[in-house]
Amino acid sequence: MGNCLSISDPSLEDVSKKLLKALPVDTAFKFPSPMPTFSQGDGFAKRTIDLGGGLEVSQVSTFNKVWSTYEGGPDNLGATFFEPSSIPSGFSILGYYAQPNNRKLFGWVLTARDLSSNTLKPPVDYTLVGNTESLKIKQDGTGYFWQPVPPDGYQAVGLIVTNSSQKPPLDKLRCVRSDLTEQCEADTWIWGTNGVNISNLRPTARGTQATGVSVGTFTWQTQNSSPALSCLKNTKFDFSTMPNGSQIEELFQTYSPWIYFHPDEEYLPSSVNWYFNNGALLYKKGEESKPIPIESNGSNLPQGGSNDGSYWLDLPIDKNGKERVKKGDLQSTKVYLHIKPMLGATFTDISIWIFYPFNGPAKAKVKFVNLPLGRIGEHIGDWEHTTLRISNFTGELWRVFLSQHSGGVWIDASDLEFQGGGSNKFVAYASLHGHAMYPKPGLVLQGDDGIGIRNDTAKGKKVIDTGLGYEVIAAEYDGGGVVEPPWVNYFRKWGPKIDYNVDDEVKSVERILPGLLKKAFVKFVKKIPDEVYGEDGPTGPKLKSNWAGDES
Repeated sequence: MGNCLSISDPSLEDVSKKLLKALPVDTAFKFPSPMPTFSQGDGFAKRTIDLGGGLEVSQVSTFNKVWSTYEGGPDNLGATFFEPSSIPSGFSILGYYAQPNNRKLFGWVLTARDLSSNTLKPPVDYTLVGNTESLKIKQDGTGYFWQPVPPDGYQAVGLIVTNSSQKPPLDKLRCVRSDLTEQCEADTWIWGTNGVNISNLRPTARGTQATGVSVGTFTWQTQNSSPALSCLKNTKFDFSTMPNGSQIEELFQTYSPWIYFHPDEEYLPSSVNWYFNNGALLYKKGEESKPIPIESNGSNLPQGGSNDGSYWLDLPIDKNGKERVKKGDLQSTKVYLHIKPMLGATFTDISIWIFYPFNGPAKAKVKFVNLPLGRIGEHIGDWEHTTLRISNFTGELWRVFLSQHSGGVWIDASDLEFQGGGSNKFVAYASLHGHAMYPKPGLVLQGDDGIGIRNDTAKGKKVIDTGLGYEVIAAEYDGGGVVEPPWVNYFRKWGPKIDYNVDDEVKSVERILPGLLKKAFVKFVKKIPDEVYGEDGPTGPKLKSNWAGDES
């Protein structure tokens, strides 16, 4: 099978030359610094998790290479398929691991131990779901993909890959009792060609109360087919694997990001308390002439209810105060942490919320011309976030979600930029005026064919180390251990409706463009996402779908 490739042991001495061409020369990803030793407490970072029903699982990150292809998939670099190795004593393989060749080796699969003598059983047979024999691609011989045929009352949760047409031994892996599994769906694309796609799997139902557990395995799917595999289920789900207060602090000090702002950024973040103390006002419908100053912690904000348009926040009335508060205050900036269980409490999400008093106007690129869009994009009160997804088996950072306007993107830890100096703190970049988060500096165009909204990022001198100023504002699983500030439960708008006419702003830009560019611009304007217009003030973190659910 070849040498064991491990996140903890990046040895390459006997790996095939073809694998070296596909994977980066450094191969296995390593964090800049070793993992810290965490404080003692319950079941966090103990390397195994009891899912209930007699099923215990362990996360394995060491692999033997089985088969590679060198084209297709992300960046057309192919993918590599691995058998888990160094399996803990008493545990069994549930499926193999795969990843694209456009990044360093970084991943995991779960292995399982039967605590009740009927939780796990070997398959009764294998079905060959596909092979690459007829594909005209660069590959290490032929890859064969085998689906376990489970006994009655059991489910397969992973595939086996071989470089031979001979069926794998039946005792190679285990199937899981059906009541300990859940429905799953395709997640990130790994590789595909000729109508076949290979993706890793995730539970279909995800959120703070969802019990589905990712196994780390992958599926072979033809067009319009659904995954024939299952995910696991945490039937115990008592949150004993979640970090306690001391461990949360240690995790955040280990991974807290540095956020860089564009050198031309005028509209910086602030703490919520600074915003309230510097003249932010609460308005009530029908009493617009009598706005109310807001207490420092938001204790006089209406609590609960719904976003019914009855209340909203706004900047100070006086012009000087308004302009000063719009610019934020980097010195006072504090980020706000929401700690939540995810993927059946086998991972911890740390959502990092950042508040900006003002979102600046957008800029467009129309072919070779850069255009300010007047006041389009402006709105008062802007909440952005990034989320750390951390393994409850090891305390290791797995992925980071970066919010971008109404969506966002997941970035694997192996693809992050780190601050340097041996730090495990990663770097993110906030876009000019819009504050969308990106993993690398440069221009990201929100559009197509050279026409779109500009998202400019750069490493300027304006930066925040989020680990220096933060507050845990919610951790519902902790049973009241975290007291939520009153402003968290303010469910109305953090800004008023806009006071300008969008059509007028668009026409003012149209007037300065020559014929062909004007035509392209008019076509582009029809495609501008609603969130760019910012016609209505945003709501706070607790009304976002990802507060109790998964990121997009």
